[in-house]
Amino acid sequence: MVTQAAVLGVERSFMGRAWRWRGGNMALESSARGLEEDIVTQLLLARGVAREDLARHRSPTLRAFLPDPSRFNDMDIAAERVAQAVLEQETVTVFGDYDVDGATSAALLIRLLRMLGLQARHYIPDRLLEGYGPSGEALVRLAQDGSSLIVTVDCGAMAYEALQAARNVGVDVIVVDHHKCAPDLPPALALVNPNRLDECEEAAAHGHLAAVGVAFLLAVAVTRTLRQRGYFKDRAEPDLLALLDLVALGTVADVAAIRGLNRAFVAQGLKVMARRANVGMAALIDASRLSRAPTCSDCGFALGPRINAGGRVGEATLGVRLLTTEDPDEARAIAAQLSQLNEERRAIEAAVQEAAEQQLAAQHNRAVLILSGRGWHPGVIGIVAGRIKEKSGKPTLVVAIDEETGQGKGSGRSISGVDLGAAILGARDLGLLLAGGGHAMAAGLTVSESRIGELGDWLDERLGSAVAAAMEQQSVLLDLSLAPGGLTPDLIETLESAGPFGVGWPGPRVAVGPVRIVKADMVGSDHVRVIASGGDGTSLKAIAFRAAETELGQTLLHGSSGRRLWLAGRAKLDDWGSRPKAELHLEDAAWAD
Repeated sequence: MVTQAAVLGVERSFMGRAWRWRGGNMALESSARGLEEDIVTQLLLARGVAREDLARHRSPTLRAFLPDPSRFNDMDIAAERVAQAVLEQETVTVFGDYDVDGATSAALLIRLLRMLGLQARHYIPDRLLEGYGPSGEALVRLAQDGSSLIVTVDCGAMAYEALQAARNVGVDVIVVDHHKCAPDLPPALALVNPNRLDECEEAAAHGHLAAVGVAFLLAVAVTRTLRQRGYFKDRAEPDLLALLDLVALGTVADVAAIRGLNRAFVAQGLKVMARRANVGMAALIDASRLSRAPTCSDCGFALGPRINAGGRVGEATLGVRLLTTEDPDEARAIAAQLSQLNEERRAIEAAVQEAAEQQLAAQHNRAVLILSGRGWHPGVIGIVAGRIKEKSGKPTLVVAIDEETGQGKGSGRSISGVDLGAAILGARDLGLLLAGGGHAMAAGLTVSESRIGELGDWLDERLGSAVAAAMEQQSVLLDLSLAPGGLTPDLIETLESAGPFGVGWPGPRVAVGPVRIVKADMVGSDHVRVIASGGDGTSLKAIAFRAAETELGQTLLHGSSGRRLWLAGRAKLDDWGSRPKAELHLEDAAWAD
């Protein structure tokens, strides 16, 4: 394999990485004016779009990307059963997970059924008292309370005993999920999941969908089934597009790959979100202090964490209640409560992260980091795992051990090219885990404290070579290089037009320079703010988040000594003032001479 030449000659940056082009060379001089179309084309090509498919990807729509739901195994069975429940006005309960994907999936189906004239119930298990997914006790209780149909969303793909208990009492269960499946499926009436091992190639190609995306496909199938039965002769069909704000939020917050159908879901869903028709979503936006239309980033860093906070450290049902209410007063109250819980979550998270990072030195030889502690709050371990993964560049598992039982609840986050979910399933099948599952980039598990070391050794053996290969390829991939004068609001709007961006469809990263640091100081506890000046006489504002203790942050603060640098990161609009200004969210830097 031919090694690509380093961009701008950077073989080792302040973050210890080489700089490479993501696609072709896109070095501009001081201005990008007149090149907008070429830039967008190059961004799309660099993200794997075939040249003949450019038109479809420039403006992703559902019409262009939505598959026939019937291509998915069990979809028609599920749609027929839900349609029957609508026609016969049965009691239906939607059983969701306690995270954003679960809340949005549950809210989507509840709102759909409401549009169809059926008032459905919801059930969200308590993270601490009940744990992940459906239990037999909960499903049987729902049946005893009158539910003749239960639809699980974002959970259930591995719930063998629970679904058998439901079958034994005669209640139908439909599973709508996206987590990895085993060859033997649990005894559900229907299990709709693009990650079933027996899926056809067309359906399996949508394995990157979040559960809320799968739920939307079920909504399409149910509506079509009822149309075929003549249900809409005397009533309006549901406006399925109005549900896309839920799909966008769940997809982004669950860190699903923003490619293909998911790009269409998010692009169109953000437009729906901006219209604020969902009372609960509007209250959530207001509670997040957003005075403009939400962006993809807002879903991941402002809206999603608030919904998650209910399931992590508060009441698990708050998210689905917020997203299904039609009462503005109730919506405002719940949104305010979620914001308060989110603040509490941040404090708990900081304490667990500090304790976990103290174990890093002893783990330096591990391919997969496993950090564990007694008394850690299980509601924040996924966030901490993600933070440490970003810092270390390695897959990370964080395990909260119950001090009474000695059992650990773990959450893991992986790096590109390392399938953590498959490894966790393998460890479970070998008996190393009491329970476990997930997908490529994230996983959950239950493990006895006494077997954590053994699990770490097995994961190192199973994933060591994949981690080494992935880390070796962890270059900083650049889309564009330019002088400071070329970083303008117009250029940023052009770059953003190739979005929405997220996992699997990375936002454009630009290199700007050469520059000299005029001023660098600390903002908050660990952010570094920079003002730099280029040879073209243009000044540049940049900020490096959570970077104060890194080599990047320390060099910017104390070590530049007037030397010229290249800065790399995401170009963003600073819209606090009367006129938007361009700034750089710094991810890396390197000497220019």
